[in-house]
Amino acid sequence: MINAPQANGTSPVDSPDEPPTVPDSSRTAAPRHMTSRARRSFAAAVGGWAMDGFDIAIFALVASPALAELLPKSGVAATGTNVGVYAQLSAAVFLAGWGLSFIWGPVADRYGRRPAMIGSILTFSVFTALAGAAGNLWIFMACRFLAAVGVGGEWALAGTAVAESVPERLRVRLGGLLHSATYVGAVLTGVLYLAAGHTLGWRGMFLFGLAPALLVLFLRLGVKEPERFEAHRRQTGQEAGSLWAPLRTVLGPSYRARTWGNLVLLVVCVMGLWAGTTFGATAVSTMADSAGRRDATRLASLITLVGSLSTIVGCWCVPALTRRLGRRGTLVLLYVLMIVGILGSYAYAYPRDDIAAFFLFAPVLGFGGANFAVFTIWLPEQYPTRIRATAFAFTTTLSRWAAAVGTLLIAYGISVTHSLALPLALTAVPFFAGILLTRLVPETGATLPD
Repeated sequence: MINAPQANGTSPVDSPDEPPTVPDSSRTAAPRHMTSRARRSFAAAVGGWAMDGFDIAIFALVASPALAELLPKSGVAATGTNVGVYAQLSAAVFLAGWGLSFIWGPVADRYGRRPAMIGSILTFSVFTALAGAAGNLWIFMACRFLAAVGVGGEWALAGTAVAESVPERLRVRLGGLLHSATYVGAVLTGVLYLAAGHTLGWRGMFLFGLAPALLVLFLRLGVKEPERFEAHRRQTGQEAGSLWAPLRTVLGPSYRARTWGNLVLLVVCVMGLWAGTTFGATAVSTMADSAGRRDATRLASLITLVGSLSTIVGCWCVPALTRRLGRRGTLVLLYVLMIVGILGSYAYAYPRDDIAAFFLFAPVLGFGGANFAVFTIWLPEQYPTRIRATAFAFTTTLSRWAAAVGTLLIAYGISVTHSLALPLALTAVPFFAGILLTRLVPETGATLPD
């Protein structure tokens, strides 16, 4: 059910002791039509989020050849087990860097959405390219860590900017479209790797990612702040308060419960992301090699495309699902699909070396992966303008630290069992808990709170 705003101008998710953030007259700052300013903001946000997907998908596709080259240069034998273990370690390093990127939220709330968005994309584009030039494993991991500090800010900044820039009647629909952009980036990576992976090599793939990222950076230079955010700063004073003031509020009594609740639910989502997206290509390549097939590269690209396209469709469906089932109900549905997809892929198809069955479950896993899109819609509705970017960044990035620990556990499981099957099948377990924990976060559906 969609809750109407209360008479005092606060959203139904505001705490009883939380006064209206900005007087009701500020609601006129939200555009009623899709202005050229809103279109530019949406395009810049979509571009940045697509480049995130491009960067994440690159590593999923080239992890094996990159590590096979870098491990011997770092004094480690490039055995199949070592490649798998160090791929997990590299993923954990990337997730740890992503966890530090919560800093972009306070920067955006204090100094503005625009400078934070420019800083984040510049950071991840430069260090992604430098990873392609790394001479050993440790430099490669350092570049991946620093690239992740930039990558992690993109979702929070893009989601916040779009929510505050577009007309309220389009906000939910465009939120779903925005989140599909990261998987569009993954699809582009898969197409590029399928068409030119052998020619570019793993280094060329990383270096190639610099060009579109810089194009998005150029686009963002022409983007203005959302009108809603500018109205808030006029009311409260430009750059008021310390850099950490928004974080103290997000973790204060009025918002603490929902903030930690969102963080827990996002930890669940991230575990499924790494099972479904990061290891899909590796799993198919391993099965193809075991069967003596010579098309492992093509199959790895295809599984990435199938999964990404299914998630794009899921993201497009999320706005309609949230209207029908609510935010919580939609998340529960997608969690169920993740359970089916993970168990079907890694508890059934992979142990049997059944590539056809693995492809059959890929769309289920992909559609369920649209669970992140629910938060693109849900998170901005739970917090007022003055702390929105900080709350979005804190919950979407700190969850990566928990996932980094989980990734290391997966690496340990692979090294012990010498297989992806059991460690990745166990990533379905958090989704069972997540279904029960959705009530930690309040249902919303009202207009964006000021």
